[in-house]
Amino acid sequence: MVEWPQERRPRRGDVTDLRHHGDAELAPGLIDLAVNVRAGTPPPWLRAVLHDAVDRSAGYPDAAPARAAVAAAHGRDPAQVLLTAGAAEAFVLLARALRPRRAVVVHPSFTEPEAALRAAGHPVTRLLLSPADGYRLDPAAVPDDADLVVLGNPTNPTSVLHPAAGVAGLTRPGRVVLVDEAFADTVPGEPASLAGRTDLPGLLVVRSLTKTWGLAGLRVGYALGPPELVAAMADQQPPWPLSTPALAALVACSTPAARAEAHGAAVALTGDRAALLAALPPGVAVLGEPRSSFVLLRVPDGARVRAALRDAGWAVRRGDSFPGLTTDHLRVAVRDLGTSRAFARTLAGILSGTHGPGSARETAPGIPEEIR
Repeated sequence: MVEWPQERRPRRGDVTDLRHHGDAELAPGLIDLAVNVRAGTPPPWLRAVLHDAVDRSAGYPDAAPARAAVAAAHGRDPAQVLLTAGAAEAFVLLARALRPRRAVVVHPSFTEPEAALRAAGHPVTRLLLSPADGYRLDPAAVPDDADLVVLGNPTNPTSVLHPAAGVAGLTRPGRVVLVDEAFADTVPGEPASLAGRTDLPGLLVVRSLTKTWGLAGLRVGYALGPPELVAAMADQQPPWPLSTPALAALVACSTPAARAEAHGAAVALTGDRAALLAALPPGVAVLGEPRSSFVLLRVPDGARVRAALRDAGWAVRRGDSFPGLTTDHLRVAVRDLGTSRAFARTLAGILSGTHGPGSARETAPGIPEEIR
């Protein structure tokens, strides 16, 4: 039997629930509103890049071209770029590289950063944002003695976008500020992104190709930060942490043409999100001001509603594994107009008590016949 050192022993409930993700909601036959990956991705041109990279995978990966491409895309020196196996690896590397005295994680937010910190033995202070304030961050609420601050922007699961000036104001000498920008490119123009800021001390921006490009299974992301912090995190990586296909995807998705395509997708998403919100039935509260590819809803008797949605063929993300949320909170991915309207009709039937089993499986555009 393996004995955990006392200071590293996981505490029941601290990490387990934090490891719950939207993909755990999925099952064959369910319409996926639980995972925030853009539908219809990766596009054909990116698939061709990946196929070619597989053919070149007999040799060891060369990360230099991808690092240079990411650096150029954000106006940075390659020494400020760390390539990672998805954003999640960056959180683990940071937790291993630092010894924070007081780590503050802003919640509700993506839970992997806190899970990584706790797994590395670091105590965590949670700063819970209020629904009364629309889950907006008040920089003054961050404790002055925090030497590590973690937040998402836009934040998962609230879909709230915090102003760039407020997030930038959190930085100071002696403090690391980790900003998870996994969804930054879902907002047209990326108005709150700090990815190009090299003047802010201790700023670490983490991004990934997962959401916009449909590469969750490839595990490809990167971190941008001060060279000394990037080097300390890199020391925690094994050799060749990214595969040749992952590196090829980074190069391809960093080009001006690919970034323009991502912008177009973000613009289209704005309309799709508005359509979803307009279709939602009475009794459903939309929390915050959603700006990303998902919305946070509150419904009465949420656990029952989520189960009924599942019985009807819909997968949505439970909210109670996010600190500060409850079973009445559901995160719903933005899809095309037909899918959103079909979902809203099913939800309305469940809330009104008129829903019958299987009635969600209607002819919504874009939903394959075999799962309707």
